[in-house]
Amino acid sequence: MANKTNFSIGAVIALLVAAYFGIDLQQSKIEPAATGAETQQQKSEAHPYHPYPNHSKSAEDAPQLDTARDDTQRIAEAFKQQQSNVQVQASGKVKAVLRDDNEGSRHQKFILSLRNGQTVLVAHNIDLSPRIEQLQKGDTVAFFGEYEYSAQGGVIHWTHHDPNQRHEDGWLKHQGKTYQ
Repeated sequence: MANKTNFSIGAVIALLVAAYFGIDLQQSKIEPAATGAETQQQKSEAHPYHPYPNHSKSAEDAPQLDTARDDTQRIAEAFKQQQSNVQVQASGKVKAVLRDDNEGSRHQKFILSLRNGQTVLVAHNIDLSPRIEQLQKGDTVAFFGEYEYSAQGGVIHWTHHDPNQRHEDGWLKHQGKTYQ
């Protein structure tokens, strides 16, 4: 059963990556990667960037969400090293809203441009979490999910709770509302 599930997940990711290749053929340049010493120093320091500087968290969100965390550099490193299965949190501006993927588990898809210029495809499972209604190009979306390498910049998935409790829960945040 696990192999069938893994195959299904792999097929969905392959479809999303294929769709992504067809939409964004102009890869944005990313900032030069930090040296090993700089990377260690960055990991040990608190990130000052806050994706919603004028937004205070609601009481229900406060214990779950660390919206001040920014793993943009970690995503750039994972891309450079072609790593996958990296749990990350960051935010970006919507570059394009794509059609939903309705094969198998349904996914809302959109492309985010991170603050370093790198783009990532977000594949948000709308069978397990509410979709972001009224999502538009230029909107800011914060996310906590799993990064998977692709040549176009990568895919962010697992942006929802895991009903089987086998994976860390993820989320999206848009205009002060959390989608989990």
